[in-house]
Amino acid sequence: MSDPRLAGVTLADIEVAREVIADVALRTPMEGARWLSDLVDGPVSLKCENLQRTGSFKIRGAYVRISRLSAEERANGVVAASAGNHAQGVALAATTLGIKSTVFMPEGAPIPKEKATRAYGADVRFHGRYLEDALVEARKFAAETGAVLIHPFDHADIVAGQGTAGLEILEQRPDVKTVIVPTGGGGLLAGIAIAIKASRPDVRVIGVQAEGAAAFPGSLRQGAPVPLSSMATMADGIAVGCPGEITFAAVRDYCDEIRTVSEESLSRALLALVERAKMVVEPAGAAAVAALLDTPTHFESPVVAVLSGGNIDPLLLGKVIRHGLAAAGRYLYLRVVIPDLPGGLAGLLVQVGDAGANVLEVAHERISPNLNLNEVEVRIQLETRGEVHAEVVMAKLREAGYKVYE
Repeated sequence: MSDPRLAGVTLADIEVAREVIADVALRTPMEGARWLSDLVDGPVSLKCENLQRTGSFKIRGAYVRISRLSAEERANGVVAASAGNHAQGVALAATTLGIKSTVFMPEGAPIPKEKATRAYGADVRFHGRYLEDALVEARKFAAETGAVLIHPFDHADIVAGQGTAGLEILEQRPDVKTVIVPTGGGGLLAGIAIAIKASRPDVRVIGVQAEGAAAFPGSLRQGAPVPLSSMATMADGIAVGCPGEITFAAVRDYCDEIRTVSEESLSRALLALVERAKMVVEPAGAAAVAALLDTPTHFESPVVAVLSGGNIDPLLLGKVIRHGLAAAGRYLYLRVVIPDLPGGLAGLLVQVGDAGANVLEVAHERISPNLNLNEVEVRIQLETRGEVHAEVVMAKLREAGYKVYE
């Protein structure tokens, strides 16, 4: 019997999958984003999978896959390896169907994701430092117990389930010209691309990967899935070292382009979504918007940007927001040389206040070969309204006679 993972996925498969998940997954909203539309010079909409059950699109594919298990397979339960979104999708799908689920997580997985996975009914176990370690243990568990391993992306049922989001995009935005999708292993991108291209081949479907975990560009150049030697990104939801066979083939055949975004771009996009769209997303979920902000004129409108997930650890959210503020020029770090006289620092702070900046931190450096005997270097961290305001602040300080260095 042929491996079901290698079966091609069709529009008909995706339409059947939509019926399967009708009472389980939400038809997530499509929200307009005027602040992005102004940049693109045309309509931009956000497909809010961050508002899906379990906080990401993963329930779509997980439920389709698990619902099709035989009675014997159900009796043995299911197992998965995940640090977050896939874990929660599998846990909820299995519990809804009355099936036991076991999820292996790497040590140090985010506490909120662990708790949510347990709350959805899974038996959570920790193994190894990395996701790959947890996956090895999950495969071992499957071999020993007969539990069915639910792969996060490389299975026809998973791809068909994720593709239901593509059907919704066409219904909610019939005039769409470009769809941008965060991409890790490629399950969501493959499903959406198949669904859209089947009836609207004119629509461009673009995948976005984090620069530090971009397996698809090299794999597409080589003509086959090629594993990365290393990965480094805060976007754990799309940090996948190698595409799957099914997803690679679908992306190769149906996707128009893969783009990559930096950590700074991800941070800036996440911050913008919180501020402008009032949407909480994880770094991976902000990848499509990051690509839009990087090169807005590259995308033909109307554009739909998929927000793939919103499961972010509050501690990480705080760090990313601070990083995003810095990337957007909202934090300004300066070294300013002032006279070593009474009132010297006070005079500098008056100038800063007059320029409309807020002082966050001040430190003195008195001993340096670059300073004259009557000079002090002040290291100052300021909060500004953005890059333009930051330039205004520096210009005002220089006009006042200060030596200013970034």
